[in-house]
Amino acid sequence: MVFKGATYYALPLTLSVSLVTFIGLLLAASPAFPAEFPFEEARPLYVGARALGMGNAFTAVADDATAGFWNPAGLIQWQGVRLFGVNKFHNRSDYGFDPKGIGYAYRGYGLFWGNKIALGVESGTPDFNYYSLAHQIHSHVAVGASLKFKRKHPSDYYQFFGEFPSYDLGLLIKWTATLKFGLLAVHLPRERGIRWLTLGAAYQWENLLFVVDLIVPRGALNETGLYYGIEWKPHRFIRVRGGQSNQAWTLGCGFDWRWIRIDYARIFEPDFASDFISAELKF
Repeated sequence: MVFKGATYYALPLTLSVSLVTFIGLLLAASPAFPAEFPFEEARPLYVGARALGMGNAFTAVADDATAGFWNPAGLIQWQGVRLFGVNKFHNRSDYGFDPKGIGYAYRGYGLFWGNKIALGVESGTPDFNYYSLAHQIHSHVAVGASLKFKRKHPSDYYQFFGEFPSYDLGLLIKWTATLKFGLLAVHLPRERGIRWLTLGAAYQWENLLFVVDLIVPRGALNETGLYYGIEWKPHRFIRVRGGQSNQAWTLGCGFDWRWIRIDYARIFEPDFASDFISAELKF
């Protein structure tokens, strides 16, 4: 488990200054022109029924195999291998979405590969491969990064990478045993700087988990987004969730037992509701 055995005290001054400098550099960067890949810049991310059920506020949680998409720094929060897959099984007439991936973590390092593909989208077939690396740099702090490549459609060969490379940068801080903060800086294809920042917080109180994400756009964008939710654990194996994803209600539930977790979520989008199911295997 991440930060295992740590005593919880204020972060050292030198580390705090380094973190402030890191965040300042991210804020200083701004995009040169609008992105040409609308699905990749869309919020919510739609990855993982657990995150969906909690209002798409997952940046400071990121403790499962979907972390490569949400916050790559979170990949160090377990040991071993985790596989996951997500399926949008209701109302695929507007779009289909079926991400999947695999994460591996060992002794403060994490690796990840994931694929995020949407079907039936007017802009074509948004299909992105993610390659992520994470490292725990302090008992309280982890950092991570993801390289993203858009795959060509149609293509006569399998694409391990693709074209139009871009990146994400992640930061995870476990301030106390019950309070975590996350930061995700998102770069998009053909842009020179950060498109937006996601600032997240997660607080565990007994069997309740409270989460919130704030989206801060960069450059010409001027609309912020607020995402928040709650997860209740009424039983050792059962989770119940609810939240708001930028003014859209979400709800969900999950079953977690030993080596498998299955989650369901419904999100009420502007013109319809969409249902998602995801599964994760732990080794």
